[in-house]
Amino acid sequence: MVALPSFDISGEVALVTGASSGIGRHFAEVLAAAGAKVAAAARRTDRLDDLAREIGTAGGTCLPVACDVTDQNSIVAAIAAVEAQLGPPTILVNNAGVVVSKPLFEHTEADWDHVMDTNLKGAWLAAREFAHHLVAAKRPGRIINISSILGFRTVGYVPAYCAAKAGLTHLTHVLAMELARYGILVNALAPGYIETDFNREFFETEAGKRLIARIPMRRIGQSPDLDGALLFLVSPASAYVTGTVISVDGGHGVAAI
Repeated sequence: MVALPSFDISGEVALVTGASSGIGRHFAEVLAAAGAKVAAAARRTDRLDDLAREIGTAGGTCLPVACDVTDQNSIVAAIAAVEAQLGPPTILVNNAGVVVSKPLFEHTEADWDHVMDTNLKGAWLAAREFAHHLVAAKRPGRIINISSILGFRTVGYVPAYCAAKAGLTHLTHVLAMELARYGILVNALAPGYIETDFNREFFETEAGKRLIARIPMRRIGQSPDLDGALLFLVSPASAYVTGTVISVDGGHGVAAI
């Protein structure tokens, strides 16, 4: 009989940044449903409490953790809190991110710094501290950076976001190269346009509908569309995969538009 790959993550401890809303919140729910003990991290801890209660009611484990990914000390404290209360963390989903959308000439230096500090510098700080923690404890682990199709393609009004996600993709490659020797696998998930509370109204407008029409699958993505790729990257099934970016975008990345 052929041995099938294992997607079992029961008992693993996963830290998800930016878990207070949107895709991050969904990822925390998915990992908990798959059997992992989840630490949901964000600056907005009030919404984390609600998430923890919902996961607990469903039979899972979720620890709310206050964490500002732009602050190294905050990350170190968050990782220590996770280990003290849930056990050694082995999975990091580096999801925290922000976007500023306005015409190029209206973007300020503060706008640029806000996006880059959270989406790129914050991801680097979180990955570095998480990896350092694993190496010190001589434990393997997984880091999944949440990039974007806009790391490969461009649109107007979000220059800092596009630049940060492109940088995060390349950072993924560098981290994978340096950390492989320690048994730490680093990959990225690059969603296309995924419907969330923040963009739902836009995709109901004529401009939003025109954008959807240019996606080869002719529909906007939903959060569950990301689940298979996420669970693959955090599970034993991807044991020989590192430095890879998996696009989940309905074909958007290959479309000639």
